[in-house]
Amino acid sequence: MGFFTSARQGRKDDAELGKGLWRRAHDRFHRGLDRYHQVLEGVEDPQLYEELVDIANELAALSPRVRLVCVEAQRRSPSDGLDIPGALAGVHRSLSKAGNSLATTAEAAAMLRLAVGPVPVGAASVRRRAEAVFEQIADAERRLADSLPESYPES
Repeated sequence: MGFFTSARQGRKDDAELGKGLWRRAHDRFHRGLDRYHQVLEGVEDPQLYEELVDIANELAALSPRVRLVCVEAQRRSPSDGLDIPGALAGVHRSLSKAGNSLATTAEAAAMLRLAVGPVPVGAASVRRRAEAVFEQIADAERRLADSLPESYPES
């Protein structure tokens, strides 16, 4: 990404995500994705690489969903600091857990990459950790939907 493209995206992110809690949750998820992709670069076993790439693609597909949750949370409860709004505390907790789970997923992939000899179970441990990320993002979406006021029309 070029300098001007990056600056323009940063301004768009500031407008949509703010500079506080929701922006941090969004950015943390993306750093976890970047880390996972960095780990892929060193995988030499072609079968393991293919399994890990499949998981990477599934995790990357969560990115727009994470952004939507964070944008909507920022719209409902704007944040320029680190104070967690009570009404959306569960949403933040789920996003935070998803960021942590994504980091442990990247760590599990790194451990497999460093394994000596063939890996008998393939990427099963990475898949289990990735499943937690999927569940936590779904939980954040569910909690956000559940926090809608009665008068708020669903789209």
